[in-house]
Amino acid sequence: MKHILTVLIAIFLCSSCIPLRIAPDIKEDKIKLAKRFKRSLPKQYALIFKDPKDADDFYYFVNAKYHLNHEAVEDNVPFKVNDKEFSFSFYEVERVTSTINLLPMFIDAAISDTSDPIFENLYSSRKGHWYIALTSKDAKMNDCLHPEYPDRKLVIQYLRNLRIEYLNTHNYAEVHLKK
Repeated sequence: MKHILTVLIAIFLCSSCIPLRIAPDIKEDKIKLAKRFKRSLPKQYALIFKDPKDADDFYYFVNAKYHLNHEAVEDNVPFKVNDKEFSFSFYEVERVTSTINLLPMFIDAAISDTSDPIFENLYSSRKGHWYIALTSKDAKMNDCLHPEYPDRKLVIQYLRNLRIEYLNTHNYAEVHLKK
Protein backbone atom coordinates (compact mmCIF):
# COMPACT_ATOMS: atom_id res chain seq x y z
CA MET A 1 0.00 0.00 0.00
CA LYS A 2 2.86 2.40 0.81
CA HIS A 3 4.47 1.76 -2.59
CA ILE A 4 1.24 2.46 -4.47
CA LEU A 5 0.72 5.70 -2.55
CA THR A 6 4.33 6.77 -3.22
CA VAL A 7 3.96 6.05 -6.94
CA LEU A 8 0.66 7.97 -7.10
CA ILE A 9 2.19 10.99 -5.35
CA ALA A 10 5.22 10.86 -7.67
CA ILE A 11 2.98 10.72 -10.76
CA PHE A 12 0.86 13.59 -9.45
CA LEU A 13 3.91 15.77 -8.76
CA CYS A 14 5.55 14.98 -12.08
CA SER A 15 2.48 15.69 -14.16
CA SER A 16 1.39 18.83 -12.36
CA CYS A 17 1.91 22.49 -12.96
CA ILE A 18 2.44 25.02 -10.20
CA PRO A 19 0.64 28.30 -10.91
CA LEU A 20 2.67 31.39 -10.10
CA ARG A 21 0.12 33.99 -11.28
CA ILE A 22 -3.45 33.47 -12.35
CA ALA A 23 -5.32 35.96 -14.52
CA PRO A 24 -8.81 36.72 -13.21
CA ASP A 25 -11.75 35.01 -14.84
CA ILE A 26 -14.33 37.72 -15.52
CA LYS A 27 -17.47 36.32 -17.13
CA GLU A 28 -19.16 39.57 -18.22
CA ASP A 29 -17.83 42.57 -16.35
CA LYS A 30 -16.77 43.54 -12.86
CA ILE A 31 -16.67 46.85 -11.02
CA LYS A 32 -13.72 47.22 -8.72
CA LEU A 33 -10.99 49.62 -7.74
CA ALA A 34 -8.77 49.81 -10.83
CA LYS A 35 -5.53 50.09 -8.85
CA ARG A 36 -6.28 46.73 -7.19
CA PHE A 37 -6.74 45.11 -10.59
CA LYS A 38 -3.45 46.46 -11.98
CA ARG A 39 -1.04 48.74 -10.14
CA SER A 40 -0.45 51.01 -13.13
CA LEU A 41 -4.14 52.03 -13.27
CA PRO A 42 -5.55 55.10 -11.47
CA LYS A 43 -7.04 54.94 -8.00
CA GLN A 44 -10.64 55.00 -9.24
CA TYR A 45 -13.40 52.49 -9.66
CA ALA A 46 -13.55 50.86 -13.08
CA LEU A 47 -15.84 48.60 -15.06
CA ILE A 48 -13.49 45.82 -16.20
CA PHE A 49 -14.19 43.21 -18.85
CA LYS A 50 -12.21 40.64 -20.81
CA ASP A 51 -11.34 41.74 -24.34
CA PRO A 52 -11.54 38.83 -26.80
CA LYS A 53 -10.67 41.03 -29.79
CA ASP A 54 -7.31 42.14 -31.17
CA ALA A 55 -5.17 44.87 -29.66
CA ASP A 56 -6.41 48.43 -30.23
CA ASP A 57 -9.87 47.29 -31.42
CA PHE A 58 -11.56 49.14 -28.57
CA TYR A 59 -9.59 52.27 -29.50
CA TYR A 60 -10.86 52.09 -33.10
CA PHE A 61 -14.39 51.37 -31.89
CA VAL A 62 -14.46 54.41 -29.59
CA ASN A 63 -12.85 56.57 -32.28
CA ALA A 64 -15.51 55.57 -34.82
CA LYS A 65 -18.48 55.74 -32.43
CA TYR A 66 -17.73 59.19 -31.03
CA HIS A 67 -16.18 60.70 -34.22
CA LEU A 68 -12.95 61.67 -32.43
CA ASN A 69 -10.61 61.70 -35.47
CA HIS A 70 -7.86 60.00 -33.42
CA GLU A 71 -7.68 62.90 -30.94
CA ALA A 72 -8.02 62.22 -27.18
CA VAL A 73 -9.60 58.82 -27.82
CA GLU A 74 -8.44 57.13 -24.62
CA ASP A 75 -9.05 59.97 -22.14
CA ASN A 76 -12.21 61.82 -21.13
CA VAL A 77 -14.50 60.79 -23.98
CA PRO A 78 -17.73 62.76 -23.40
CA PHE A 79 -21.17 61.15 -23.20
CA LYS A 80 -24.61 62.12 -21.91
CA VAL A 81 -27.08 60.18 -19.79
CA ASN A 82 -30.41 61.86 -18.98
CA ASP A 83 -29.02 65.25 -20.11
CA LYS A 84 -26.11 65.01 -17.67
CA GLU A 85 -22.53 65.28 -18.94
CA PHE A 86 -20.04 62.52 -18.12
CA SER A 87 -16.80 61.27 -19.61
CA PHE A 88 -15.02 57.94 -19.67
CA SER A 89 -11.44 56.85 -20.10
CA PHE A 90 -10.28 53.38 -20.98
CA TYR A 91 -7.16 51.33 -20.42
CA GLU A 92 -6.11 48.14 -22.22
CA VAL A 93 -4.48 45.95 -19.59
CA GLU A 94 -2.74 42.59 -19.85
CA ARG A 95 -2.83 40.09 -16.99
CA VAL A 96 -0.95 36.83 -17.36
CA THR A 97 -1.26 33.28 -16.12
CA SER A 98 2.18 31.86 -15.39
CA THR A 99 2.93 28.26 -14.40
CA ILE A 100 5.95 26.10 -13.69
CA ASN A 101 5.75 22.69 -15.35
CA LEU A 102 7.41 19.99 -13.26
CA LEU A 103 7.34 17.05 -15.69
CA PRO A 104 9.79 18.54 -18.23
CA MET A 105 12.15 19.50 -15.38
CA PHE A 106 12.16 15.97 -13.97
CA ILE A 107 12.73 14.39 -17.39
CA ASP A 108 15.65 16.71 -18.13
CA ALA A 109 17.10 16.05 -14.66
CA ALA A 110 16.86 12.29 -15.25
CA ILE A 111 18.69 12.47 -18.59
CA SER A 112 21.15 15.22 -17.65
CA ASP A 113 24.03 12.73 -17.34
CA THR A 114 23.65 11.52 -20.93
CA SER A 115 22.61 14.62 -22.90
CA ASP A 116 21.74 18.31 -22.82
CA PRO A 117 18.30 19.42 -21.61
CA ILE A 118 15.61 18.65 -24.21
CA PHE A 119 12.57 20.30 -22.63
CA GLU A 120 14.23 23.47 -21.36
CA ASN A 121 11.72 25.68 -23.22
CA LEU A 122 8.80 23.94 -21.47
CA TYR A 123 9.83 24.55 -17.85
CA SER A 124 7.37 27.41 -17.57
CA SER A 125 4.38 28.62 -19.54
CA ARG A 126 2.82 32.03 -19.82
CA LYS A 127 -0.52 32.99 -21.32
CA GLY A 128 -1.69 36.59 -21.51
CA HIS A 129 -5.26 37.80 -21.22
CA TRP A 130 -6.33 41.30 -22.21
CA TYR A 131 -8.87 43.38 -20.33
CA ILE A 132 -10.49 46.78 -20.85
CA ALA A 133 -10.89 48.98 -17.77
CA LEU A 134 -13.40 51.83 -18.14
CA THR A 135 -13.33 54.69 -15.63
CA SER A 136 -15.84 57.53 -15.61
CA LYS A 137 -15.97 61.09 -14.25
CA ASP A 138 -18.51 63.87 -14.18
CA ALA A 139 -17.91 67.57 -14.89
CA LYS A 140 -16.62 68.10 -11.33
CA MET A 141 -14.15 65.20 -11.78
CA ASN A 142 -15.99 62.94 -9.32
CA ASP A 143 -15.61 59.17 -9.72
CA CYS A 144 -18.95 58.11 -11.25
CA LEU A 145 -18.43 54.43 -10.43
CA HIS A 146 -17.82 55.02 -6.73
CA PRO A 147 -20.46 53.16 -4.66
CA GLU A 148 -21.72 56.43 -3.11
CA TYR A 149 -22.08 58.37 -6.38
CA PRO A 150 -25.77 59.32 -6.92
CA ASP A 151 -25.98 58.51 -10.67
CA ARG A 152 -23.80 55.41 -10.46
CA LYS A 153 -26.44 53.00 -11.81
CA LEU A 154 -27.07 55.16 -14.89
CA VAL A 155 -23.37 55.38 -15.71
CA ILE A 156 -22.85 51.64 -15.13
CA GLN A 157 -25.75 50.84 -17.46
CA TYR A 158 -24.32 53.14 -20.15
CA LEU A 159 -20.85 51.57 -19.89
CA ARG A 160 -22.33 48.05 -19.95
CA ASN A 161 -24.28 48.92 -23.08
CA LEU A 162 -21.06 50.28 -24.59
CA ARG A 163 -19.30 47.00 -23.77
CA ILE A 164 -22.09 44.95 -25.35
CA GLU A 165 -22.10 47.14 -28.46
CA TYR A 166 -18.30 46.80 -28.76
CA LEU A 167 -18.39 43.02 -28.43
CA ASN A 168 -21.22 42.73 -30.97
CA THR A 169 -19.67 45.08 -33.54
CA HIS A 170 -17.47 43.34 -36.10
CA ASN A 171 -16.88 46.19 -38.52
CA TYR A 172 -16.53 49.68 -37.09
CA ALA A 173 -18.42 51.15 -40.04
CA GLU A 174 -21.47 49.50 -38.40
CA VAL A 175 -21.18 52.00 -35.54
CA HIS A 176 -22.02 54.87 -37.90
CA LEU A 177 -25.07 52.98 -39.18
CA LYS A 178 -26.49 52.34 -35.69
CA LYS A 179 -27.08 56.04 -35.01
